[in-house]
Amino acid sequence: MQDKPIALVTGANQGIGLQIAKDLASNGFTVLVGSRNLERGETAATEVGPNALALQLDVTDQASIAAAAARIHDDYGRLDVLVNNAAISGTNRQPGQSVEDFAKTTRPSNVSLDEMRAVWDTNVFGVLAVYQAMLPLLRKSTAARIVNVSSGVGSLTTNSDTAFPWRSIFGPVYPASKTALNALTVAMAIELEPEGIRVNAVSPGYTRTNLNGYTGTETVEEGAREAVRVVLLGPDGPTGTFTRWENQTIPW
Repeated sequence: MQDKPIALVTGANQGIGLQIAKDLASNGFTVLVGSRNLERGETAATEVGPNALALQLDVTDQASIAAAAARIHDDYGRLDVLVNNAAISGTNRQPGQSVEDFAKTTRPSNVSLDEMRAVWDTNVFGVLAVYQAMLPLLRKSTAARIVNVSSGVGSLTTNSDTAFPWRSIFGPVYPASKTALNALTVAMAIELEPEGIRVNAVSPGYTRTNLNGYTGTETVEEGAREAVRVVLLGPDGPTGTFTRWENQTIPW
């Protein structure tokens, strides 16, 4: 199995992450299915197939991240691809609540700071923590790359356009956490460019997942395809980009 490229996908026990894992496995990768709950990860890995292995990984828990990195080091000695997919939209969203109604509870004037911290802890600080822990393993690869799963709602340029239909939902919690993730992507790309490690952000589109209460308009297969496309570009691909399917650039 070590002859195959090794990919870690965080939050891969469901939704887009699970589909990314499936697609990478079908493209010849050994896929590490990162999951906060190991049992759910093992179920997902079985669904992915024989080239998948569940890995307990809570991106908000430093001990969990360190243990996952140690396990990869001991079992494989390197990591070729990191897909930072794990994310949450909020902790207080009510079942059946529309995106628009939920956004009204997270305006700058009324947002709970605890809610903002919880989401950023996963979507921003969790990504950076995993990046730092996995970077030594990525540096042992001959063709490492990182894909950060972002969102078009995090684009400051797009949200500054009064004609943008989703402009009203931009706020400090989920949308701004993706803005911050985009900033991390640029910072990572700048840091790793001299080493040839590619770092890119992708938007899956409005995909039907637990993240949005399954109100999305696209399938998980459609949501996963840009992340997979960018992974498969390999060492000659671009770095520091923000795209949606297919290679459509999103302004920062």
